[in-house]
Amino acid sequence: MATPTTQQASKSQQLLRSERRMFSASDDTAMMKQIQSTHAPDGRVVDVKPILQIIESVLRHVTPNIDRALNGGHGHLDSFDEMTSQATVDGMLEALAYIVHKISCEISCKCSGGGDAHSTTMVLLNLLSGYSWDAKVVLTLAAFAVNFGEFWLIVQLCTTNSLAKSVALLKQLPDILEHSHSLRPQFDALNNLIKAMMDVTKCIVEFTELPSQYIMSDVPPMSSAMAHVPTAAYWTIRSVVACASQIASLVGLKHEFVTSTSEAWELSSLAHKVSSIHDHLQKLLRLCYQHIDEKRQAEAYEGLVHSLETPQLDNLKILIKIFCLGKEDPHNALVGPDKTKVHMDVLRRKHVLLLISDLDISHDEIQVLELLYKYERVSSELNYEIIWLPIVDKSTWNDTYQQKFLNLQSMMPWYTVHHPSIIEPAVIKYTKEVWRFVKKPIVVTLDPLGKVTCPNALNMLWIWGNAAFPFSSEKEESLWKQESWNIELLVNGLEANLPNWMREDKVICLYGGEEFEWIQNFTSATKVVAQNLGIGLEMVYAGKNNAKERVRKITALINERQISHTWQDTTVWFFWNRLESMLFSKTQHGKTNEHDVIKQEVMTLLGYDGSEHGWAVFFWGPTEMVRAKGDKVLGSMQSFEKWEELARQLGFIPALRKHLEGIADEHHCTRLILPGISGGIAERVVCAECGRPMEMYFMYRCCVD
Repeated sequence: MATPTTQQASKSQQLLRSERRMFSASDDTAMMKQIQSTHAPDGRVVDVKPILQIIESVLRHVTPNIDRALNGGHGHLDSFDEMTSQATVDGMLEALAYIVHKISCEISCKCSGGGDAHSTTMVLLNLLSGYSWDAKVVLTLAAFAVNFGEFWLIVQLCTTNSLAKSVALLKQLPDILEHSHSLRPQFDALNNLIKAMMDVTKCIVEFTELPSQYIMSDVPPMSSAMAHVPTAAYWTIRSVVACASQIASLVGLKHEFVTSTSEAWELSSLAHKVSSIHDHLQKLLRLCYQHIDEKRQAEAYEGLVHSLETPQLDNLKILIKIFCLGKEDPHNALVGPDKTKVHMDVLRRKHVLLLISDLDISHDEIQVLELLYKYERVSSELNYEIIWLPIVDKSTWNDTYQQKFLNLQSMMPWYTVHHPSIIEPAVIKYTKEVWRFVKKPIVVTLDPLGKVTCPNALNMLWIWGNAAFPFSSEKEESLWKQESWNIELLVNGLEANLPNWMREDKVICLYGGEEFEWIQNFTSATKVVAQNLGIGLEMVYAGKNNAKERVRKITALINERQISHTWQDTTVWFFWNRLESMLFSKTQHGKTNEHDVIKQEVMTLLGYDGSEHGWAVFFWGPTEMVRAKGDKVLGSMQSFEKWEELARQLGFIPALRKHLEGIADEHHCTRLILPGISGGIAERVVCAECGRPMEMYFMYRCCVD
């Protein structure tokens, strides 16, 4: 005759076979329609977050005690977590106590009586028909937490508390310690399923908290998520039923406990199912947050555009928009020159220069800008401040970038952000789309009212320094009207001896390139010509753009052999950077090559530098100038006897110019290499040698030194 224990085990096996059949049909359309038919929300609102917090606290306290018991330890009462707004929670739970109790009774009765999980789940869904999907799941979990918590309290205290021992005896609960080895598969599977249930429930609740002003329920991916929530709710509630059935199966097995690996398998299968649901919901949740973030950033971008286009009483609102955008405390957004945090108020009604760059801004740029900011600005009492706005890719941020940022920040004597992370994507988008920042640093100027007066004043700073203050487009145009092509514009304070050389009426030669043999031959031949003509000559090596290491070696050799004057690294960098700035500034003002002498001469020198050979330009007095590529000018110096008589008649520079004009090139190749910039480059560029239009190519390079 079968014992009660074997009869219960047999019934359990039958239910498991039924469960597997239901499991395979779980996603059938008819079943989903059946689940949806139970949903008839009547508008009642339940604040599920506090309830979920209590549920999590119960389960968090239970699980470690199970582990301790299974490992041969003894449980102890943990202090209950303090809940915020206890009175509010008490009042809310008082109103929901009846439905939680009713669910608890249904679960206990159905699971103890041997009903199948699907039917029990449908009973609970019908019982909760008037509630939202998140409330259905949370209230069911609350009922389970009550049952499971009570069960475990009795198991936990029965060895030390006579009341608990008597209740355990009446319930015929098994001795967990005695059967710990046999029970471990069930409780391990139970813990995994409980965790999966909680994960899905939190996910469902999180969907309900998404801001509707940024994502509506009928907009993908939210609509897709809402379509999956009923399925997720069904399987979470069904998992609760499975967990409750597992606990109920322990009752009455005090002496004849029979372990069932198939029950553990069923719980594990459910855990896998629910975990898969959670993974899918998490993917949809990430898409929702991405959608929300895009909407927020679009809103922030439009707000930034509106603010920058709207007249302000001062610049503070604009600066807060750029550096905080409502997220960061204005007291903590900036770091001052003394490297302490400062409030935005220190910049109120001042001219502000936004230095926008990535973390590859060169030390040369910082050093030259420091000279203008720290010394010339103070001496001329100009009322402007600089703020560094670093544009970085936050997704690739790491310790290396952090250290690089801190090193650059320590070099800068002006204001900086305390961390690049405060720069919102909307601001980054604005710098790229409106101010056209790409890679090369730019300086955007704001007047004391926050109005943008120039989208890139860095060109003005490199060309005229603080003389260009207040760095507006109008000031830039005015300064160009006063300029002409001469050595003072080209060198502009880079060579300290220049004023003396000009007073002494000397011919001044700037030359460049990276072929030392050509440099030796050219300087030697030119000095011979000057000696024969009896004219004063000073020669300065201007190096080559973007070839710092090679130029440094050549400069050392020139100095060692006293071939000519040379410049330091930063001066060489500044010379070429100023030439590029002149070209970009002229281009921004719409000057065409054919009609602008300065722009044409600048492009010629940049073209010379782009070739593989040397070049030279000679100046004498305020107006006399001649230039040529390396092979032509070297050949001219070495064949001086051909134009010596003309030089004695017309003078050195006019004669050299006439001689060069008479040299016909059978072939020439001029290349103009420009860095990526934040402004337009003229589509039509003519060759400095022959006047024909040059072809445009794209070139990508790194490690230019």
